[in-house]
Amino acid sequence: MNTDQILLQIVTGAKPTTIDGAIDWMTRFDAGLPDNDGLKWFNWLYLLVTKSVRNQPPAPAWKHPQWLNRLDVVFANMYFHAVEVELTGAGVVPKSWKVLFEARNRSGIDRIQFALAGMNAHINHDLSLALLQTDNEFGIVPKRSAAEHADFEHVNGLLAAVMPEALTTLASGLVGLGVQSTGKIGRALALWNVRAARDLAWDFADHLRQLRGIANAFALSTQDQFTGVIGRSLLLMV
Repeated sequence: MNTDQILLQIVTGAKPTTIDGAIDWMTRFDAGLPDNDGLKWFNWLYLLVTKSVRNQPPAPAWKHPQWLNRLDVVFANMYFHAVEVELTGAGVVPKSWKVLFEARNRSGIDRIQFALAGMNAHINHDLSLALLQTDNEFGIVPKRSAAEHADFEHVNGLLAAVMPEALTTLASGLVGLGVQSTGKIGRALALWNVRAARDLAWDFADHLRQLRGIANAFALSTQDQFTGVIGRSLLLMV
C-alpha cells in the first residue's frame, strides 16, 4: 500500500470530534508518511503544537475550554479535509494548500520550508474560517476583551514559544538525518510569523462577518491567492 492510499484510508473515515482524536489522526499520518514526503514535516510540527496546546493550559485554566476545544477540532478537520480533497479529487483544493501538495515530493526543499508552508496554508487560509464556524456554533461574536480571545492569545504565546525550538529540531536533523541550514530559520521566521498570522486570522474573521455574497467570495479568493504566494515563497527560499 502506497503513502497516499494509507492517508486516504485515514481521511475518509469519520472525522475526529475531540483534540485527542485529531492528535491520533496526526500520529497516524506521521507513521504513514516517509521522511522524503514534505507533508510529513508540516504534520510533525502541527502534531507537536497541538500536543502543546492540550498539555499546557494557562493557570488556573482555560477561560472557555469548550470553545477552544471545538475550535481546535474544527481547525484540524480543515487540514484533514484539504488532504482528502487532494487525494480524491472530490472538490477544489485551495491554492494555499495546493502549493504544498504539489511540492511535497520535490527534492531540494528543507523540512523547515515544508513545515512553515503548511502552517502558512493552515493558519492564513483555514483559521479564520474555523473561527467563524466555531463562533456560529456557539452563537457568539467574541470581542478582544472576551474569554475566547484570552484563550486564543494564550495559544499564540504557546506557539511563539515552541516554534523556534521545533524549527531548530527540523533544521538540525532527526535521528540520523543530516544537518540542514539553521540560517533558514531566521529567514523563514522573517517571512512568516505564527503570532502575527494568527492575529491577522482573528481580524480577517471579523472582516468576513461583515461581508455577504460576491464581496465575501472575493475576499476569500484574494486571501487564498495571497496565502499561496507566501507558501510558494517559503518553498523557494534558499
